[in-house]
Amino acid sequence: MGKLESGIQRDIINHLERCGWYVVKLIQTNKNGIPDLLCIREGKCMFVEVKRPPARARPLQIHRINELMNHGVSAIVAHSIDDLINVV
Repeated sequence: MGKLESGIQRDIINHLERCGWYVVKLIQTNKNGIPDLLCIREGKCMFVEVKRPPARARPLQIHRINELMNHGVSAIVAHSIDDLINVV
């Protein structure tokens, strides 16, 4: 059995912070389905929805990711640090 989602999230946060990102774990927001992590670096913003493989984002989460991207913000679903290679 693989890592729990919390462990994957911790690995992703640590990796992003080592790469110079300021990472905030979003616990409660005014919009359901918003991604788990808000990441900021050099005036750029990225949202990351963390999922344990092989889980997929729920329809509402996909909707929120699309909303964010329509506002010009990067938003992705990540199952591991490897999913961030092209983004970071």
